[in-house]
Amino acid sequence: MLALALLAGLASWPAVAAEESQAALKAQAKVTRKEAKKTALAQVPNGRVKSTELEKENGKLVWSFDIAMPKSKNITEVQVDAQTGKIVSQQVETPADQAKEAAADKKAKK
Repeated sequence: MLALALLAGLASWPAVAAEESQAALKAQAKVTRKEAKKTALAQVPNGRVKSTELEKENGKLVWSFDIAMPKSKNITEVQVDAQTGKIVSQQVETPADQAKEAAADKKAKK
């Protein structure tokens, strides 16, 4: 019984660690998600945010937004510096690019 309890606890550990790291990242951010979203959407007229992530990228804490563009299957990824609120990068990803990124993310999580 104890072994099952230990296994159950270990199985949930990565989720707890991920939540803690997100909490730690949010504590470091000076720019809120809402502020960063406004900045990102200004780069893609009539765009709609599909996903948001707070992450460290190339040593910088950034809010990363995947924004759907009207009448297009492409996604514009806009990264906003979570310290300054300035645009760090902006790139358009085709459906093929998105599939490659999803596969790489899935592989990294294993």
